[in-house]
Amino acid sequence: MPIVSNAHTEWEGTLFEGSGTVFFDSSDLPQQQVTWKARAESHGGLTSPEELIAAAHSSCFSMALSNGLAKAGTPATKLNTQAEVTFQPGEGIKGIHLIVRGEVPGISADDFVKAAETAKAGCPVSQALAATPITLDAALA
Repeated sequence: MPIVSNAHTEWEGTLFEGSGTVFFDSSDLPQQQVTWKARAESHGGLTSPEELIAAAHSSCFSMALSNGLAKAGTPATKLNTQAEVTFQPGEGIKGIHLIVRGEVPGISADDFVKAAETAKAGCPVSQALAATPITLDAALA
């Protein structure tokens, strides 16, 4: 049975002067404020759609890599994944760069990179974002 996750946003005002509130309806996460300035200039303590995409991608990729490593008999002790989503005002999202560092006993650096590439290709969020260039920097910690 499919799992449906929900969030909604309430926006008031124009794009440049207005603001919105993102509500995470499927969880207990606190609501987050969004503005155009936070998206196009500096976050200033607020979030942006791109930061939310980065959070989704880094967590999904980490899960996919963890699963792949465990299935291969080399479970990770720790994975630290950062997703950098580049947004160009007027043009949109230009790319996503995943950076992962792993503590994985008994695996070679080359095998870790191969597992990370497989996870990048198989991660459902990567697949949903397939129209966006996604690059990867994977290394053992």
